[in-house]
Amino acid sequence: MRSYTFFERFSRAFHDYPSLSKLIIVSTVSGGGLIAYSEANASKDAYTVAPPEAGVKKKKMVVLGTGWAGTSFLKNLNDPSYDVQVISPRNYFAFTPLLPSVTCGTVEARSIVEPVRNIVRKKNVDVRFWEAECFKIDAENKKVYCRSNQNSNLNGKKEFVVDYDYLVVAMGARSNTFNTPGVEENCHFLKVSKGLAIGALHQHGDCIRWKSNSDIGETIRFEVEDAQRIRRTVIDSFEKASLPTLTDEERKRILHFVIVGGGPTGVEFAAELHDFVNEDLVNLYPMVKDSVKITLLEAADHILNMFDKRITAFAEDKFQRDGIDVKLGSMVVKVTDKDISTKVRGNGEVASMPYGMVVWSTGIGPHPIIRDFMKQVGQTNRRALATDEWLRVEGCDTIYALGDCATVNQRKVMEDIAAIFSKADKDNSGTLTVKEFEEVIGDICERYPQVELYLKNKKMRDIVDLLKEAKGDVAKEALELNIEEFKSALSEVDSQMKNLPATAQVAAQQGAYLAKCFNRMEECEQNPEGPLRFRGSGRHRFQPFRYRHLGQFAPLGGEQTAAQLPGDWISIGQSSQWLWYSIYAR
Repeated sequence: MRSYTFFERFSRAFHDYPSLSKLIIVSTVSGGGLIAYSEANASKDAYTVAPPEAGVKKKKMVVLGTGWAGTSFLKNLNDPSYDVQVISPRNYFAFTPLLPSVTCGTVEARSIVEPVRNIVRKKNVDVRFWEAECFKIDAENKKVYCRSNQNSNLNGKKEFVVDYDYLVVAMGARSNTFNTPGVEENCHFLKVSKGLAIGALHQHGDCIRWKSNSDIGETIRFEVEDAQRIRRTVIDSFEKASLPTLTDEERKRILHFVIVGGGPTGVEFAAELHDFVNEDLVNLYPMVKDSVKITLLEAADHILNMFDKRITAFAEDKFQRDGIDVKLGSMVVKVTDKDISTKVRGNGEVASMPYGMVVWSTGIGPHPIIRDFMKQVGQTNRRALATDEWLRVEGCDTIYALGDCATVNQRKVMEDIAAIFSKADKDNSGTLTVKEFEEVIGDICERYPQVELYLKNKKMRDIVDLLKEAKGDVAKEALELNIEEFKSALSEVDSQMKNLPATAQVAAQQGAYLAKCFNRMEECEQNPEGPLRFRGSGRHRFQPFRYRHLGQFAPLGGEQTAAQLPGDWISIGQSSQWLWYSIYAR
């Protein structure tokens, strides 16, 4: 079967030579296709910390998860004053952007994994790894309850409890079945890292799926094992269809591959599967090539909804030319062992179609462990664990969460409007001049990024235009606002607030940010005071986490890739494919 030696070359290089820290790797992106950034070795920029004094007790830190977020955190943590204990159901880091290629045999599975112990062994931080899964977090007593996932007889010692001073939760998320009947029992799950890997360390959690067959559940990860399982199932389908005893109807059913979800993950897998079937399998099984069918189901009006309309149109046209049947406005309502039922949005008509294999690639949801923990901390109405802008779990000063399992709860401007006005009004005149406001606008935009986004979307040159909109056409020198006018000027700013996407580049940046905070934890004050961080006043305080979006890619098969980079730069075709392949020297 075919093999892209370029893929093998750079992924194998990362596997065999983890010290390649100065490479920025641009790779395929699954399930969201968003660029992610992190260094493979952050020692160059990391804050150098002196070893703790003799006799000083180290702070005990527990890290849950070895995915993109957790591994990025471990790679950037350099302070030896911590005793780090890493707990994860897997003992390796998986370069998940290449998992769709593993499902179709383009890349060997061994090329995209790196042992966790190999990642942390050369650090100057004490790190221990335990292959187990956490099934309970006790925030009040600062304990985590774990269970080994080894099947061997451990004489009843599979469960253990770990104390912590700091807890970093990076457990990822599970595939969301939306409680659709039959999905858990009959579908393969395709939920991988949504990110282009630059620097090779950014995953979005552990990608764990839970079955509710017990109080705790059975952990199944779509990673290397599941990618290989999908590949075996595809090949087995062709083997079954080649048997002489089958009817043409049975053969067509067995070779009908259905992908549920028209996001970047589903689209990329459909494209990879199409290439795999038409370039490899039809040559091995020529008698059944006319029976193969690939169907992509999407509940929305278009696939790749998060991309520019030009990319969406190109992808739909390409799939039509390739013979991939894209059914839009089709919501799956039931899956049996042989049929999948869909409801057409609009008229509500329900239709059923036979299939041989279904791959589920829709949204994500929290683990049962995270849901239970959310109840502990009073976050029952949220879809993910809420943190502040410093990635601390709300209500828990020593617990941090990042990656798919968490969402940053950004502070609203209008909640702090009185404090902002008071701090900006240095002469206590009751009015705010342009000069006074210009002195603090940098800190305001840093603390409340929606302000800068609002100015950009309104195409305003600077903050003066915003103030003039509230006050009227007044000369800059004479422009003054009282508190009510100031509120009016900023009243619509919070409408620009958006949740961060569940992508690898978000998780990577969060991991690197949090590690740098811990590297300076002893030197700096941990808790920022007030809504603004004024430069030059008092001791340094940590800046809030700010996500930097670097773009998104959507591989479409046949050496075609769509790219949407910052600045609304759009590229579609083979040039984007090579951009997706590229390796850059830093």
